[in-house]
Amino acid sequence: MAEKVFLITGASSGIGAATARAAAAAGFKLVLAARSEEKLEALAAECGGPHAALYIPTDVTRWEDNERLAALAAEQFGGIDVAFVNAGFGAKRGFSPEDADSPEHWRDMVLTNVLGAAYTIRAVLPAIKERTGHVLLTSSVAGRVAIPGSLYSSTKWAVTGMGQSLRAELAGSGVRVTLIEPGAVDTPFFDNRPQNALLEEDIVNAVMYAVQQPPHVDVSEILIRPTAQAL
Repeated sequence: MAEKVFLITGASSGIGAATARAAAAAGFKLVLAARSEEKLEALAAECGGPHAALYIPTDVTRWEDNERLAALAAEQFGGIDVAFVNAGFGAKRGFSPEDADSPEHWRDMVLTNVLGAAYTIRAVLPAIKERTGHVLLTSSVAGRVAIPGSLYSSTKWAVTGMGQSLRAELAGSGVRVTLIEPGAVDTPFFDNRPQNALLEEDIVNAVMYAVQQPPHVDVSEILIRPTAQAL
């Protein structure tokens, strides 16, 4: 595993930060991206400091930020072996004005969850191809089942389709593509953290399982739910 490089967007908290810790423990160099510079700096220090973990404040909805992210990863560590496209956030259920979040919140969510994911993939793909690497995308159970009144669910359907399209594009190249599709997770993603939910570590275990398979094995999707979750 020496000198392999693991890039994570949405790395400052939750599943992204927990994955960074696991990847560091597995021997990866890290490239950590999120909007919060202070949280990224602390996480990078925890994961080994400047020689082991590069942190880059990044707004994935800006193409220039994604270009810079990929360029600095190559400059610091020589390339990218794994890209975990994980940045995203949710919204309240409801399309009716009295139930829904503001139009501005909707816009930011759609741009982050969908366009941001596509921008990150576009920026890192040359490096991933060069190293015959691995792209993982955080979708959701909500990207497999339509959640009533949920625009967030629609964004995750888009991510699921994006992952499937990417895998079809790269078929035969040796590059692997995995969709991670969590159900309810006890994570800061939620304002009211769910009960009887998965832990962040449960999702991290799924991510690392996919990454650590031999090169001829492509774990295309991992749909992971709490035992108690019906949907």
